[in-house]
Amino acid sequence: MDTCAEDSAGRVYLISMKWQQTQGTAEQKIPFEVICLADVLLKNEKFYKAYLVLGGVGWKYKDFYLRGGLNPYLMNADMVSIVSLDEFVSRANQGRL
Repeated sequence: MDTCAEDSAGRVYLISMKWQQTQGTAEQKIPFEVICLADVLLKNEKFYKAYLVLGGVGWKYKDFYLRGGLNPYLMNADMVSIVSLDEFVSRANQGRL
């Protein structure tokens, strides 16, 4: 987790950000990050939701991750919303986290 955000209702969101400029190892870290974020949500009622934000142009499997491709393979993966940087900024600006 890189940071947290809180909305006007007092709900706290976990936010993890991954940047991939060129193809490399960040891609391989996504499943483990999802597991870790889901685990925090399950163990701590303080947190309402988790986001994993993917930025940069070097992702080979970005579309797979953004479409929920991990969900069939990881327990509780659906608890973590994997979104692009643009989508996250849009949601945050509109108060729709």
